[in-house]
Amino acid sequence: MKKITLGFCLFISIFSFGQVSVNKAHDAIVEEFLTNCAEKHNYVIEMSEWQTCLDQGLKKDSTVAYLWQQKAMPYFKCKKYEIGMPYLNKAVFYDKVRWLSYRAFMKCIFSRDYKEAIIDFDEAIKSYGNSYVMDHSFNFYKGLCYLQLNEYEKAEKLFDDYVNDIYKNRQQLEHPTAYFYQGIAKYELKKWDEAIAIFDKALKIYPEFSDAKFYKAICWFKQGKSKEEITTLIDSAREDAKKGFSINEDNTIYETYPYQIKLSK
Repeated sequence: MKKITLGFCLFISIFSFGQVSVNKAHDAIVEEFLTNCAEKHNYVIEMSEWQTCLDQGLKKDSTVAYLWQQKAMPYFKCKKYEIGMPYLNKAVFYDKVRWLSYRAFMKCIFSRDYKEAIIDFDEAIKSYGNSYVMDHSFNFYKGLCYLQLNEYEKAEKLFDDYVNDIYKNRQQLEHPTAYFYQGIAKYELKKWDEAIAIFDKALKIYPEFSDAKFYKAICWFKQGKSKEEITTLIDSAREDAKKGFSINEDNTIYETYPYQIKLSK
């Protein structure tokens, strides 16, 4: 029995040492070919130079998942999704723990491949639990996918659960974007009173939230509110939009989010 335990411990030690060695080797390649090479170039105007640096690193070791992701990233930001996705698939292949949920996010927000995004998120949830990517839970993004697939009851359930989890977790701040999409699910299900109440929660946190004001105005219209009240609210939303107050997510500088309204023009 002691021999088995000793052998097992020895195996774990060797395995752990091997992992550390691989990680250090990968870190050195990332530093040499990303930090000290690719990042010397602006991929917007020097895409070929950026990619050449990363290709040199991958030629040295093709298993460095981060370099594959960095090859994909600028193509997504340039809306060249079909070019970027094979590289991102390589990143997932070599490091699924780190990049599977990120690929699901990219499919949801960038390439808008909603059914495939749901498949990735389901796999991530099964393997790692309902964790977070880009500031929101996996189920939050599944809710966005279901909204875009017109499966509103599924979206409603996911957003209700998400908001309830935020409310229960006192260390986590209430999020206006979460309320906004919860309200959108109610809006699509013609639950006007509930939608308005939820949009008001978003507006309490973020009073200039133009998209929430716009959909609240639509709910008012459906309820038969006066034209004057509706017009006043939409005008307010338009003024806020002109000042840049819209869905407050980092990647809105690259992509329009679901149900985001362009009122600034």
